[in-house]
Amino acid sequence: MRALIQRVNYAEVKVAGESVGKIGPGILALIGMQKEDDEGSADKLLDRILAYRIFSDDEGKMNLSLSDTGGGLLLVSQFTLAAATERGLRPSFSSAMPPQPAEALYNYLLEQARLKHAEVASGQFAADMQVALENNGPVTFLLEV
Repeated sequence: MRALIQRVNYAEVKVAGESVGKIGPGILALIGMQKEDDEGSADKLLDRILAYRIFSDDEGKMNLSLSDTGGGLLLVSQFTLAAATERGLRPSFSSAMPPQPAEALYNYLLEQARLKHAEVASGQFAADMQVALENNGPVTFLLEV
């Protein structure tokens, strides 16, 4: 399971011109699921996202996590993160989790996030989404479990 996380000043997801998820300062997490992922990997990834220290403390050092700051978390499913890109000029999605189990796992991740964190928003699974954000830093990390 992979998450491309970005520290943002704000982020919003729209589907067909309508806002479906929006946060202020916090983390935008694009989530990619692979065939071998399960609820255990979702739990590990969520714990890392919430505890990953990418926010500045009073001395300007990245010592604070999303749990420390109480910022927003916007989860967006993005199957292209499961692509194999090591060779050639076209991505392979053979390792990506099929849509039906991926949606169930994404919904599980979202449910767990809402149990563990106060401000959680989401995109819409398998929709044509437009994501707007202002990356703060920029600060972007790829997390894998």
